[in-house]
Amino acid sequence: MSPSRPSTPVPSTPTSRPSRSAVPWKRTRLHKRLLGVVSAGALVAATATAVPAATSAPAEGTDLASGAPASASSENWPYEAVHVTDGDPDTYWESTNHELPQWAQVDLGAATDVEQVVLRLPNSWEERTQTLTVEGSTDGTEFDTIVPSDAYVFDPDDGNAVTIDMSETTTRYVRVHVTENTGWPAAQLSALEVYGPDDGNGDDGGEGDGSNLAAGRPIDASSHVHVFEAGNANDGDLTTYWEGAPGAYPGTLTVDLGANADISEVTVALDPDPVWEARTQTFEILGRDQNSDEFTTLVPEADYDFDPATGNTISVPVDATVADVRLEFTGNTGAPNGQVAELGVIGTPGANPDLTVTDMSWSPVEPVETDELTLEATVENAGDASSAGTSVDLHVDGAVAANVDLDALDAGASTTVTADVGALGAGSHEIGAEADPDGQVIERDESNNGYVHGEPVVIGEIETSDLVPDVTWTPDSPGSGDAVEFSVALSNEGSIATTGGPHEITLVIEDGSTGDVLQTLTGTHSGVIEPGETAAPVVLGTWDAGDGRHAVTVEVEADGNEHAVKRDNNTASTSLFAGRGANLPYDIYQAQDAETGGGADIVGPNREVGDGAGEASGRQAVTLENTGDYVEFTTRMDTNTLVVRASIPDAPEGGGITDTLNIYVDGEYIKPITLTSRYSWLYGDEADPGTSPSLGPPRNIYDEANVMFDTTIPAGSTIRLQKDPENTTTYAVDFISVEQVEPEPNPDPDRYIEPDGYSHNDVQNALDQVRMDTSGDLDGVYLPPGDYETAQKFQVYGEPIEIIGAGPWFTRFYAPQDQENTDVGFRVDSSVNGSTFRGFAYFGNYTSRIDGPGKVFDFQNVSDITIDDVWVEHMVCMYWGTNVDNMTITNARMRNLWADGLNMTNGSSGNVVRNVEARGTGDDSFALFAATDSGGGEQTGNVYENLTSMLPWRAAGLAVYGGYDNTFRNIHIEDTLVYSGVTISSLDFGYPMEGFGADPPTVFENISIERAGGNFWGGQTFPGMWLFSASEAFQGIRVNDVDIIDPTYAGIMFQTHYEGGEPVNPVTDTVFDNISITGAQLSGDEYEDRSGIGIWVNEMPEEGQGPAVGSATFRNLHLEDNHEDIRNNTDTFDLVIED
Repeated sequence: MSPSRPSTPVPSTPTSRPSRSAVPWKRTRLHKRLLGVVSAGALVAATATAVPAATSAPAEGTDLASGAPASASSENWPYEAVHVTDGDPDTYWESTNHELPQWAQVDLGAATDVEQVVLRLPNSWEERTQTLTVEGSTDGTEFDTIVPSDAYVFDPDDGNAVTIDMSETTTRYVRVHVTENTGWPAAQLSALEVYGPDDGNGDDGGEGDGSNLAAGRPIDASSHVHVFEAGNANDGDLTTYWEGAPGAYPGTLTVDLGANADISEVTVALDPDPVWEARTQTFEILGRDQNSDEFTTLVPEADYDFDPATGNTISVPVDATVADVRLEFTGNTGAPNGQVAELGVIGTPGANPDLTVTDMSWSPVEPVETDELTLEATVENAGDASSAGTSVDLHVDGAVAANVDLDALDAGASTTVTADVGALGAGSHEIGAEADPDGQVIERDESNNGYVHGEPVVIGEIETSDLVPDVTWTPDSPGSGDAVEFSVALSNEGSIATTGGPHEITLVIEDGSTGDVLQTLTGTHSGVIEPGETAAPVVLGTWDAGDGRHAVTVEVEADGNEHAVKRDNNTASTSLFAGRGANLPYDIYQAQDAETGGGADIVGPNREVGDGAGEASGRQAVTLENTGDYVEFTTRMDTNTLVVRASIPDAPEGGGITDTLNIYVDGEYIKPITLTSRYSWLYGDEADPGTSPSLGPPRNIYDEANVMFDTTIPAGSTIRLQKDPENTTTYAVDFISVEQVEPEPNPDPDRYIEPDGYSHNDVQNALDQVRMDTSGDLDGVYLPPGDYETAQKFQVYGEPIEIIGAGPWFTRFYAPQDQENTDVGFRVDSSVNGSTFRGFAYFGNYTSRIDGPGKVFDFQNVSDITIDDVWVEHMVCMYWGTNVDNMTITNARMRNLWADGLNMTNGSSGNVVRNVEARGTGDDSFALFAATDSGGGEQTGNVYENLTSMLPWRAAGLAVYGGYDNTFRNIHIEDTLVYSGVTISSLDFGYPMEGFGADPPTVFENISIERAGGNFWGGQTFPGMWLFSASEAFQGIRVNDVDIIDPTYAGIMFQTHYEGGEPVNPVTDTVFDNISITGAQLSGDEYEDRSGIGIWVNEMPEEGQGPAVGSATFRNLHLEDNHEDIRNNTDTFDLVIED
């Protein structure tokens, strides 16, 4: 839709598609409608009504709704409610058309005093009048009228803004309820701004001797409810607060002062707003000395009265020296646990040492790259107490080069430490130091231990050549058996020319698991290479690639003019992966291939939906039903992690259960792993299942769990999963995966800031700090290891940014696990083109499919963004790209989702998806859909490569709908439950869409499809590869080097859509080369007459349709062990089989 809306209403696109009964061949697509309203936590408060008054300008002050969560009664995608608080005047919310009245609302996060609302539309829009009411609520459920219904004129001459004044009112949710709109048959707003009185209500927490030492310090609690987390209790804002979980007494709130402080007073404040009722809280004040692990009582338990009439603040005199202060609550007459808006600790820092590095020097003063360099650092104790002995790290270019002992230092004393750091390469090197890097000494100030010298060490060059080899190979991503040609180019990074040679080059290829040498190739370069130049590549020869990971090492003989200090880089190593599918750093071990004991059974194989074997990979599993049953795996690699795919029963009424299964390593009990069925078990209608067992037969019965070990389990160890007496349910184990991991550090602490904590606000604040930085010194945000709480999408805008975690095992975002279906992730706009998202995981809480929300990366109209090394689980989708260009998505894990894992649509072009694995998706694992309903042009130039799809429980492993010059290669697909392994279709699903272009063609190559196919849509059978000519042109299809193994019904099936008894579009210009179909056997079920077929031209897929129409050419076709190699009983389709 255009932002400038016409004055005459026209019919809009329907918000729902036709039912399957109306269009029997249609598969429900995950599309982009947001339906429903997001709810939030409640705050006990009250509202007041007010008299409306329109004015011309908003009150001075801060828009309280800026960036706040927004929701609506309905949304006409992409005009979502979030746009009313995104600060962009050109984006807007629009409700479902022709269904007034509708509303939009903002959540201010807590009960807040407000006195004005400003409503806006885009400046370019024509004049219109909207009739509306302003309402408020403190709990998001019961709303009162603040401003009665009135008609408001939005005039572009006045900026298309309406200002509504009101008497000062306390509310948390502000809702605008629209009943009429003269300009469009829907409610519309581009901004809903909320302003309050300008007097503020913050508090620093105290008046005693000294300052408030608790402000901004680390703070935690024994529990919290909803979003009322510990960090609210010392953020300087009385309108935010901490509240413990209901009934979880004793409830503790603990602030870390960092070191001992002499404290004189503790203050506890609640919001003084009269909406807070008077209450009595019972708590004890405890403290911990910096040299102790124990808390002791500072003030015994007592009752404290909080009353807004007296400021809702209490002050308790304290005389103690402690490093931590804790409140321990045992009662609250106003809530089921303790509540604190601001905790103040008044005092002065205690006596402690304070180690600082004040200067550095080096010798020799003017070093060259052959000199051994010595660094010297001056360390001072600037504190008021003696320091015990510790150490000092000496840094070169940000890395630790040496660790030196530091003797005890009296207060005010200083000393120097020295260490040899070896020879450094030519150029400038930053040097620095850090006193007490391991935190052995408790200090008055822990933030000033580091030092970076103001001037770098400049290392002079020596006269030498410097040969560096660079290896490349073709093809870039080889398949198993491909002839891989290796070339090596030599560069001279030295200051003088090389000799004329010859320079011998040796390349060794080793098995990545065993280290066995697989091939050695040699070559020679002769001739002088000038400084800074790269010689033409030397072709060393070829190697027939084998499956798996391989190490490639290349070494060039040292040059006669090359000094010994320059020879370390004569050798270079890299890795090469050959084969189909993703190459991620873990091993998968199938349960049916492991050792079993007790009474464990191997079940299957079969292809039954809702069965423990039928929904397992390889279509077999191991069941553990009695005490002592186990399955035991032998590891082929070191690991400190474990992932288990298993099925446990649902609760009798649905909703899942949680239980444990014990882990043994080499026969020794280690720990349990917790499993849940909350995110599995659907029932009834295959196209629209629900979570109640009463709806019918089950499906989607597996899920995954993961755990980290405290130590590394070496390769060759055994990992046993065993049902012991405390493991109280039954289990079906599909597979495990193991992986050795370690956290990635902050790449540059000076350029990547870190959040102050692990809450959503902590991360958003860090993102905002980078966005607002004007120094140009910040590149992004580093997310240290930890579990991050999030209940909404992060808003990322303004400028490109890098958001980097410590790795998906370490930096983990969790949606609230006591809630469900929370839309979390990232929302971006084009101002952040060029950004990077890397190294973290998202664990959602979706328990059913909801079309619209639930995508971690929901991107539209953006480009040049990188998503790398992410793990997404229990969401609707990982990624949905609408009109996105030149995106790079790599090294990702998509697991146990409710719809597509990844989908590119609406003119998305030039994107690369590489090395991604999907497991257990609820729609196509990888999709490309050339729809045009949301803009964008031609969908072309995309590359999907080295992908794995395992166990999609609805739809295909790979689905491509239209476009041209798109390439899909090196892909492995296995165990689709009900659908094809690969779908190639020109079906438009009722949306504007481009068909397949003729030239350049759409290419599918080097693909394995194992145990794929199924039945869906009331009995339609699906093959390993499905070609469906439907609504749009079907042409320009090239399928090369595909192996289809053991399909459920057929290997390849051709189908054509009919309307009114006539075919819509034929299959044309479709060529297959080097195709193998093996093992297509009779299914033995009710669809046996449509099974056991290698290539099937479908003569009647379902009632009301007709035979496939068109032609296809096969070259180098291999058919073996099929019940029926080819079935073509039509006179409408030509199969051309060439040698």
